[in-house]
Amino acid sequence: MRFADRRVLVTGATQGIGRATAQALSSQGAHVIALGRNASALELLQVEIGCEVVVADLSNTEAAAATVARRMPIDLLVNCAGIVEISSFLTTSCENFEHTMRVNTIAPMRLAQTLAAEWIKTGHSGAIVNVSSLASSAGTPEHAAYCASKAALDALTRVMAVELGPHGIRVNSVNPVVTRTPMADTAWSEPTKAARMRERIPLGRFAESHEVAATIAFLLSDEASMIHGVCLNVDGGFAAG
Repeated sequence: MRFADRRVLVTGATQGIGRATAQALSSQGAHVIALGRNASALELLQVEIGCEVVVADLSNTEAAAATVARRMPIDLLVNCAGIVEISSFLTTSCENFEHTMRVNTIAPMRLAQTLAAEWIKTGHSGAIVNVSSLASSAGTPEHAAYCASKAALDALTRVMAVELGPHGIRVNSVNPVVTRTPMADTAWSEPTKAARMRERIPLGRFAESHEVAATIAFLLSDEASMIHGVCLNVDGGFAAG
């Protein structure tokens, strides 16, 4: 039981990678605090794995951070919640860009600040995994705001690692290729477009949520005690091509 007696906050836990991560961590003994916007989906997850649930909208970052602070103590953090809005570069609006940055980058920063400040105060050696994307380093058509938000999250991960490492707090990110989730279906449902993307992946397929969740669990665990400041691709070899 890798995470026995550990309290783990997982954002975006209602579907996709976040839900798979909550399930994986719970199966390994963690007490999962599942955060999301969809109350009914959280209730279903609670019935399934016995997790604690938090209904919060991460676009309201300060309210979400205050809500999380009331759930302390928390030992580990997975910043998994994210959004994507498909739009060409020329038609991407400032409102779209700012909203995407708020959910995908600013909210992870504020939650990590909230937890890390408490960890430093109490001398707790926590671990954080930010769920980024291969899109942080690969220009993806119609994903201007998303790519920018994930590149910023990678940069934030590195700064967090440098500043929090001396306090015994490990920080890493995972950067999946297209993963078969409801959110990805929005962007990759067109067969020709999806086929072109798969052709660029040496393993010839998209990732599955449970594969990314397993990587997250490893990075949170003591088995990864010397892995710090890494943006780890889970991409079937895409970046090697």
